[in-house]
Amino acid sequence: MKKILLVATGLLVAWTGSAFAHGPTRQKVTETIEINAAPAVVWGIIKDFGKGEWMPQVASTTATGGNEKGATRDLKLKSGGIIKEELKSYDAEKMSYSYKITEVDPKDLPVANYSSSIAVTESGAGSTVEWNGAFYRSFMNNNPPPEENDEAALKAVTSVYKEGLANLKALAEKK
Repeated sequence: MKKILLVATGLLVAWTGSAFAHGPTRQKVTETIEINAAPAVVWGIIKDFGKGEWMPQVASTTATGGNEKGATRDLKLKSGGIIKEELKSYDAEKMSYSYKITEVDPKDLPVANYSSSIAVTESGAGSTVEWNGAFYRSFMNNNPPPEENDEAALKAVTSVYKEGLANLKALAEKK
């Protein structure tokens, strides 16, 4: 009887643990900004996939493939890290493109399976820019360290988008 009770207790503990364990969930971030500049002016700053220097975190960019699907770029960060990205779609007429990260160190951006798009649209006499992304945290197992959990990933991506859009606004409104 003691053995049966011991086995039943063990199974209950194992079942309870698996019922509450879960891996990462897909996170999404969308940031928009209104810019007092014509869409063509704003698009002129971000339209070249191979030129990511409008983002304040980027020191330089090396790229291949121009704005064709499959083009790649390496963003060398001011912190010293490198983020490798691939262009997934590009529509000059709609002033938008989408891309994904193919390689990133979690110390630089704690994300995995990251994809993003950015678009410029007309808004009155100015422009609206929407930048959105979807991703998982970089630590794909349970119990991530604080620097690689969902909260850290959301905070990092939101920061990149907000700083990037603020810099884009400053650059476009100077022209």
